[in-house]
Amino acid sequence: MSSSKEHSWPAGSTRATPLTSPSARLRDWQGPPEWQEMDYPSISAAAPVFSRRIADRVRELFADGGTFVPVDLPGKPEGAYELYVAEQVVDCLDHEQSSEPRMPLDEIERAVFRPEALPLHLPAFRVPGSAWSVHWNGWAADLLCDLIGRDNLELRLVWSTDPEAKPHRDPMGF
Repeated sequence: MSSSKEHSWPAGSTRATPLTSPSARLRDWQGPPEWQEMDYPSISAAAPVFSRRIADRVRELFADGGTFVPVDLPGKPEGAYELYVAEQVVDCLDHEQSSEPRMPLDEIERAVFRPEALPLHLPAFRVPGSAWSVHWNGWAADLLCDLIGRDNLELRLVWSTDPEAKPHRDPMGF
């Protein structure tokens, strides 16, 4: 299994990626200010944002797989939200059975993993050739659902060793 930060995006990359981000991100609130604050206000699979409440609950468990970066929102207390950057890029795809990455974000529509190469100890990881997408291991996804609530977090099965499990037809499409 290959798993290291050296497989991250190149420093000179012209693509906007979470790993080329500064230590804090300034974002706009997308929606009316009166909308209920959420524990998971993310719209990007590549950049999961959590409320401080959730980040504090998972920080230690998720530490081996990435880092938390503050997201500063106008009108919100400093540190109210944090971006989780899944930094580990792991070569665990079965390239013969997986689909080719599709443009513009190099999303892999049908991912098939090599079970012996999966980084099950990590909460989330990226794969070479499609480093924009974040793949979550079941234990981490279940934990987030328990903390955030299944009504506020959509899980899509990408792949399973269980032959009865049916992967989502477009797990990275939104």
